[in-house]
Amino acid sequence: MPSKLDSLRQHTLIVADTGDIDAIRTLQPVDATTNPSLLLKAAQQPEYAALLDQALQQAAGSYQLISDAGDHFAVAVGSEIVKLVPGRVSTEVDARLSFDRQATVDKARKLIELYELAGVTRDRVLIKIAATWEGIQAAAELEREGIQCNLTLLFSFAQAQACADAGVFLISPFVGRIYDWYKQHEGRDFQGADDPGVQSVSRIFRYYKQHMYATVVMGASFRNLGQIEALCGCDRLTISPALLQQLAAESGPLAPAAQLTQASEDSQQRLDEASFRWAHNEDAMATEKLAEGIRAFAVDQRKLEQLLEARAASAV
Repeated sequence: MPSKLDSLRQHTLIVADTGDIDAIRTLQPVDATTNPSLLLKAAQQPEYAALLDQALQQAAGSYQLISDAGDHFAVAVGSEIVKLVPGRVSTEVDARLSFDRQATVDKARKLIELYELAGVTRDRVLIKIAATWEGIQAAAELEREGIQCNLTLLFSFAQAQACADAGVFLISPFVGRIYDWYKQHEGRDFQGADDPGVQSVSRIFRYYKQHMYATVVMGASFRNLGQIEALCGCDRLTISPALLQQLAAESGPLAPAAQLTQASEDSQQRLDEASFRWAHNEDAMATEKLAEGIRAFAVDQRKLEQLLEARAASAV
């Protein structure tokens, strides 16, 4: 009998949610996603020391040495990943730029330029951007330039609607963090199709398919196998190495989840800035988790920069 991972692969593209090159080599996903937290974790491992030193050398002479070295490190890790996957790697824009459209566009262009200098073409890269109003508008501009984007930290239906209208390549709705919020606020657990995170992604998926949006839906941030199994049939799922290993170790057939095949109950609606902000504001979970996620990624970005600063100082 095939493993659950093999069964899942028949219905959904599997993406590894990690910057761990050894894990990617072992698990052989189609794509891989990184973020500041994953890059920080990688940077603390001895096998990445050479890439840190390389990043500092590449940024030498820059008046923004540490910031530029962080960009070079992110691209260096991504460049190693694309050697191991047939598809794409997602590299995230600094979360501290989440409310600055132009700065987000500029940073994305810079990351793509660094990738191209490293011999990685833009069709192998997705630029990850937080799904704020400013981030979504930046992504719309980048998409028109041929720079495809992965909109992350997505928790509300309004964010999904605006991303579809912007024509972004892919969204990453966060299943596990939605689950965490409802579990804490309602004081109970949720399983399978009753999981609020699963329900959120299912609603978005149905809306996109019924209204024929091309934007890819990639469920992210999973806490358990039940959430993954309940979203079998979603366009893509980005899964941590630990959960991928669990899927590989368990056997059993998986079929597309029933809640993904139902008709959408949501009529098509195009949101302007005011209606987007109001609709997102009305969702307490989404408002809290988006802000929390941006803060957390910003903290880890600063920690990565501190690590680079310490390494640069020790080399003097």
